[in-house]
Amino acid sequence: MDKKEENGKIAGVPRTDLALEVRETFEEDNVEIQGVVLKEDYDKKKDIRVTTVTIKDQKGADAMGKPIGTYITIEAPKLGEEDESFHEPITKEIAKYIKQLAGETSKREILIAGLGNRDVTPDALGPQVVDNLFVTRHLAKEFGNSFLEENNMGNVSAISPGVMAQTGMETSEVLRGIIRETKPKLVIVIDALAARSIHRLNKTVQITDTGISPGSGVGNNRKALNKDSLGVDVIALGVPTVVDAFTIVSDTMEQFMSKQGFGEKEIHQFMNELNEETMGNMFVTPKNIDETIKRISYTVSEALNKCFA
Repeated sequence: MDKKEENGKIAGVPRTDLALEVRETFEEDNVEIQGVVLKEDYDKKKDIRVTTVTIKDQKGADAMGKPIGTYITIEAPKLGEEDESFHEPITKEIAKYIKQLAGETSKREILIAGLGNRDVTPDALGPQVVDNLFVTRHLAKEFGNSFLEENNMGNVSAISPGVMAQTGMETSEVLRGIIRETKPKLVIVIDALAARSIHRLNKTVQITDTGISPGSGVGNNRKALNKDSLGVDVIALGVPTVVDAFTIVSDTMEQFMSKQGFGEKEIHQFMNELNEETMGNMFVTPKNIDETIKRISYTVSEALNKCFA
């Protein structure tokens, strides 16, 4: 978000891809957002919280800075942990909401695109998910669609298109070419996201029917992947794996300065200046990210396999 006067305060909100976190910045001031509906469910037994942010009209979209559509956030504290007893419940939960957004399209031809750079671990979620998928489109071409129906299989193809620095092409260009040749009815894009809160890193899944702008959370915007750009329905699934370094500094400094008696406007002015002068484009990821990405990618791929295979 741009740094500007907004709702009576200086808005220097660190980057986030999560609609839930954008909505939370308004809740701090008890602001009701016209055109935005918030619904929350919590399963105490499973320790899974599901929050649905629905942006219903253009007023809501303008306020949130996100397209009209549905954003489902699944918060699962044990998502990245090695806990087999938790793996099955969270897998089912993710599959449930993917099916909900896909609707009848889930029974048609599906293309799954794993975005990101597999050589950079925090950005390798998409490619690693694709590595674990059960793809079936080639079976339909070899044995016919009746074979898939008899064996209760979906028609699934998958691709890891890489990033622009590797291919010299926009991801949207690569996917449009594939879509033109294979003609899927639904595209599901998987990508790593950036979060506002360190407490949501590797513990949160966002699923939305609005598509995605690759790299937006880290200030590296590429062309959006949505129905307008690709010509087919798009569902985006992402997991926040990095947080803006400025977030960690600002949270600590704001608490300290508040205790020292500084006013809200003084604190925000100081933090904005600090961000501009010293932070730059620095992002932080947990030290155990390698193993965590492996576990989360497996969970997400299992959820997708349950949906379409």
